[in-house]
Amino acid sequence: MKRFSYPERPIIFLSGCYTMVAIAYIAGFLLEDKVVCNERFLQEGYKTVVQGTKKEGCTFLFMMLYFFSMASSIWWVILSLTWFLAAGMKWGHEAIEANSQYFHLAAWAVPAIKTITILAVGQVDGDILSGVCFVGINNVDALRGFVLAPLFVYLFIGTSFLLAGFVSLFRIRTIMKHDGTKTEKLEKLMVRIGIFSVLYTVPATIVIACYFYEQAFREHVHHPPMTPDFTVFMIKYLMTLIVGITSGFWIWSGKTLNSWRKFYTRLTNSKQGETTV
Repeated sequence: MKRFSYPERPIIFLSGCYTMVAIAYIAGFLLEDKVVCNERFLQEGYKTVVQGTKKEGCTFLFMMLYFFSMASSIWWVILSLTWFLAAGMKWGHEAIEANSQYFHLAAWAVPAIKTITILAVGQVDGDILSGVCFVGINNVDALRGFVLAPLFVYLFIGTSFLLAGFVSLFRIRTIMKHDGTKTEKLEKLMVRIGIFSVLYTVPATIVIACYFYEQAFREHVHHPPMTPDFTVFMIKYLMTLIVGITSGFWIWSGKTLNSWRKFYTRLTNSKQGETTV
């Protein structure tokens, strides 16, 4: 916790959420079509795709994937908000941390309510491409309401906070340069935030574009001979997970590895102390 204080701490929770999303996709890959397909008609030689919440494995993978993917988007909004508060509003670490309970409430309660709502209306479908279950695979309205609209709103709010923060940072930099103060540290932070912002907003925008393609295709699904472009779906999965990799780059620095080394040394030393006693 000392290593990552606010405004950077949401990156930890963001990475945690992406870890859970990755685990869900790995499970889907290993289970192949066992979770997303019903084997009720196997004797007749065909399977049906799971719809609704009757299959436990499908429901569990959906809950894991949807909850953590939405929570990760909200943590990104919180990250851009905390950067804005620190850079634009001159809030200190303690002042931001004093409101951390509200951040956690927003990041965990909102996705939980949405997940429960989807389960209540039974809008869970098997995705045969990825082996996991998600919302809006077969229903365009569910895709728009539970996936497209929230992702668009989160991206818009987060980007707005980031831009406002950058305007403030540039203003501070100009004042510091005018006064003859060194600005290297501030510039380093600005570059870091800038790179991370681009590495999040670009994949997030591409994911939204892929979902737009999906809904547009589904609306014309009754117009033969139309087949969806497989590449679009592969790009969607790649861009969904790539943010987890970029946030990982921020976390796995030399300082973080050193923190873990110290923690491990302390842990082993205390265990040795226990055995000698």
